[in-house]
Amino acid sequence: QVQLVESGGGLVQAGGSLRLSCAAAGRAASNYDMGWFRQAPGKEREFVARIGWNEVTYYAEFVKGRFTISRDNAKNTVYLQMNSLKPEDTAVYYCAARRVGASAYEHEGQGTQVTVSS
Repeated sequence: QVQLVESGGGLVQAGGSLRLSCAAAGRAASNYDMGWFRQAPGKEREFVARIGWNEVTYYAEFVKGRFTISRDNAKNTVYLQMNSLKPEDTAVYYCAARRVGASAYEHEGQGTQVTVSS
C-alpha cells in the first residue's frame, strides 16, 4: 500500500508557473509508475502526464512543451512543473501510482486545486 499526498496548488495568473509535488509514503515510489491526472468542474478526469520507474515520460498533447514531470526516488516524490499556464488548466490535480507492469492506477491522492486566472 502506498499513500500519496499532493501539494503546491494555488492561484496563478495566466502565463505563470506552479510546481506540484506528490509525496509517497508506505512503499518506495521507485516501485511504481507515477502519473498526474486532473479534473475540471463538470468535466471528466483526464490524463496529464506519467513517469515510469525507468523515468520514461509521456504527456497529454495539451501539456506538451509546457509541463514537465520528474521524480526524485530518494525523496519518494514526484513533481509536475507547470509553465505557461492557461485558464483552461484550472482543475483539481491528482497524483496516482501503479505497480510496475500493472494496467491500472491503484492509488491516488486527495488532489490539489490549481486555479489559473485570465
